[in-house]
Amino acid sequence: MSNFLTEHLIHRDEDFMVIHKPAGVLTVPGKTEDLRDCVINRLLEVEPNTLLIHRLDRDTSGILVFGLSKWGQKTISRQFQERETSKTYQAVVAGHLDGQGTVDVPVIYDPEHPPLHIADATHHKPAFTHWQATEHFEIQGQAVTRVELTPITGRSHQLRVHMQYLGHPIIGDTLYASTVQQQLAQRLCLHAERLSFYHPQTEQEVAFYAPVPF
Repeated sequence: MSNFLTEHLIHRDEDFMVIHKPAGVLTVPGKTEDLRDCVINRLLEVEPNTLLIHRLDRDTSGILVFGLSKWGQKTISRQFQERETSKTYQAVVAGHLDGQGTVDVPVIYDPEHPPLHIADATHHKPAFTHWQATEHFEIQGQAVTRVELTPITGRSHQLRVHMQYLGHPIIGDTLYASTVQQQLAQRLCLHAERLSFYHPQTEQEVAFYAPVPF
């Protein structure tokens, strides 16, 4: 078993495995040779049955599940597609954000500014994010807020775009935050903390947790 799998494995059985993905590593390879290093390629080196189920952005850390059987991949993937999974993220955003709410605005790819995505209320595919402020503090004299984020849909860059849409970009975000907001953290402060779904064999709900590193 590779050091990567040893260090980051949370759960493993015959149908799937759950790992704690570190920030800065792609889930799947990019289009060029210099982007070949990624989580799934590292796992395939030691576990050739590894199958993709979902992804996290390169700079997002946290819980990532892979199939180890066709049945595991099929049943868990279907739960993601049909919104039967439960996902909770932690983020630190710029500024003082109070209370809780829901962002209900579609998120689409911006072909004029790749790899950016934008909020577009006219688009037909919905995007929903519940948010709740949980803590206020300062970094380098700047007000920031820790928020718990629950995505109901799973659009690319959804959480990052929705926080920017609220006027509170995630700190350390090199795509959606200002230069000052980027410099408040050495990484994107977005972490997939909790994930639950129904086990492919028992159909009982299983839940996994990865502690927040920031």
